[in-house]
Amino acid sequence: MTLKPETQAVHNTLVDPTTGAIVPPLVLTTTFEYEPTGEAHGADELIYTRNQNPNRLALEQTMAKLEGGVTAHAVASGSAATMIVFQALQPGDHIVSSSDLYFGIRVQLNEFFAPWGIDTTFVDMSDLEAVKSAMRPETKLVILESPTNPMLRLADIQAIANIAHDHDAKLLVDSTVATPIAQNPLQLGADIVVISLTKYIGGHHDILGGMIILKDDDDFAYRIARLVKLGGAVLSPMNCWLTLRGIQTLSIRVRAHSENALKVANFLADHPKIERVLYPHHPSHPQYELALRQMRVGSGLMSIQVVGGRSEAIAIARKLKVFTSATSFGGTHSLIEHRESLEENSTTPPNLLRVSIGLENPDDLIADLEQALS
Repeated sequence: MTLKPETQAVHNTLVDPTTGAIVPPLVLTTTFEYEPTGEAHGADELIYTRNQNPNRLALEQTMAKLEGGVTAHAVASGSAATMIVFQALQPGDHIVSSSDLYFGIRVQLNEFFAPWGIDTTFVDMSDLEAVKSAMRPETKLVILESPTNPMLRLADIQAIANIAHDHDAKLLVDSTVATPIAQNPLQLGADIVVISLTKYIGGHHDILGGMIILKDDDDFAYRIARLVKLGGAVLSPMNCWLTLRGIQTLSIRVRAHSENALKVANFLADHPKIERVLYPHHPSHPQYELALRQMRVGSGLMSIQVVGGRSEAIAIARKLKVFTSATSFGGTHSLIEHRESLEENSTTPPNLLRVSIGLENPDDLIADLEQALS
């Protein structure tokens, strides 16, 4: 019996055989009893929590099922997830990366991996010919984010996967903004998905974590598994437990975020003080048709460009009362931030505000924006 994602999210663990609990117990131990010969109890490497932990195993199995992967690794943050994938490459390897992606990934590639001999070419992923032209014989990885943060651009995952595979390279997709409720990049041809669990998956502004999900159990997957195990940047049992709890309401939350966001986008799109609304599921978005084709539902993340430039954008953020001026997105509270002020060597327009629509009543959010814009 094949279960739908909403059902998998709720029934994400088995009933505990010891107690009958339908919610898995929190296992905080760092060490487990094992045979003097080094054999662990069961096949789950339960020797030391850096190797594996029941809460982490349950979370990894759940995320692998939701994304359609064969294996997954829960790590300390979304940034740690991409760092581990890059570490699995070899000096001399080449990466083709989207020029529009979370700024921290760009910093990782330029500041840390370029000196190690891993070269990166940044291209506009909406230009498929540019992607093809950037490929080299030594290209091992193509990376993109869709939708992107904070410009909310999309990439045609299936088309780019075909280009990558034609050159014997793997495609990595950062699907943090979309979540597995909205899209499944592995089903569209991607080989690796990374997600910041901190955002919609956890969903309550109370955990920090990242996830790597792999389509194949090959040599590259083995190198990633070794880096997770020996590098030790694993997610704590408490954060795994909290994330699993968040996943049970993921489908309901994502749909509510999306519905609220579309209502807010409709209001902002007609406001004279808003130059542009960036939200893929609003008809004004230039990739609206791709969004409908590639994503089952939207998300709660959008950006707006304010008439009057940087100072006016910051002034509006300061006037808001329901929205909190804070970083991150994907949680219950609506947040707003001036991205250029936070990013290193930012390419974000200075008049841009990134807006994370939460789970409040959308009428209250619209009223708050209206008074701030008046």
